Amino acid sequence: MTEAAELSDQDFERYARHLILDEIGEAGQARLLRSRVLVVGAGGLGAPALLYLAAAGVGTIGIVDDDVVELSNLQRQIIHATERIGAPKTASATEALHRVNPGVRVEPHQLRLVAANARGLVRGYDIVVDGSDNFATRFLVNDTCFAEGKTLVSAALLRFDAQISTFKAHLGPPHPCYRCLFPEPPPPGLVPRCEEAGILGALAGTVGSLQAIETVKELLGLGESLSGWLLLYESLEATFRKIRVPRDPNCALCGGVAPRAGLAGLD
Repeated sequence: MTEAAELSDQDFERYARHLILDEIGEAGQARLLRSRVLVVGAGGLGAPALLYLAAAGVGTIGIVDDDVVELSNLQRQIIHATERIGAPKTASATEALHRVNPGVRVEPHQLRLVAANARGLVRGYDIVVDGSDNFATRFLVNDTCFAEGKTLVSAALLRFDAQISTFKAHLGPPHPCYRCLFPEPPPPGLVPRCEEAGILGALAGTVGSLQAIETVKELLGLGESLSGWLLLYESLEATFRKIRVPRDPNCALCGGVAPRAGLAGLD
């Protein structure tokens, strides 16, 4: 985090509802303003996460996405608008965040996250929020965060259900990584993508907002971390369940005496 962050008179008004929370206060808000968060994907999960992180006053927000806005996105990707169809998602999201909070610095990365650029991108941020929609990127983000010593807030959606967890295995036991839960990506075609199975639009808003909450908690050291837990939300049953996720001593990434940091082809 950068060292300088002083609250202006406008900041005191903008963040007034944070400042009166004893758990946040002036010191916590100043810490948020110094923070740097990277959001992978400006889609269904990234959209609400980005909006609430900007509204919360996270000082620098990076956005990684190589896609453009399509009409079919608008049912759930609330950061974009009809008139932005055809625009790069990073540009559309940047414009929306500046409308919410012009004081936030937005760093758009109009590219696809791949092994060759992942470590360089992740290295410059305090926390990574994964809103990607495919297993290859999820595993790459997990492995990169472990290699770079960064906390990861990860979530996934399908149809009416979702899951979210926080991974910070770089801190050592008992914290697990994503591979402790899912050692390898499933075979192609086993788990359908959202364009094949569908997704309830508002579900993305619920879970992306939860990602923003967990990110703010991690930045400020508030409450109980989701590290070591998987939170499951089943919207049709209106139920939340927390499942314990232990660190796997045999995990190919973070287990054993010599953890491997290059499973996803990282340099």
